[in-house]
Amino acid sequence: MLKTMTFALLHFTVAFSVTYLLTGDLFVGGLVATIEPAINTIAYFFHEKAWSRIALRQKQHHQLHA
Repeated sequence: MLKTMTFALLHFTVAFSVTYLLTGDLFVGGLVATIEPAINTIAYFFHEKAWSRIALRQKQHHQLHA
């Protein structure tokens, strides 16, 4: 759990820093650093679902042709 929390802090820091450097706006930096991980989490869920389907299809294909 500690590793997850430190990675989340690192992710927040990078998102905030990059956005702040590009915009010069603390509010926008904070907003992006807060919203981006939430959206990224949702995207990750669908990414994992897609890869699970691919793995299942590959397994089924190998079983049929073995």
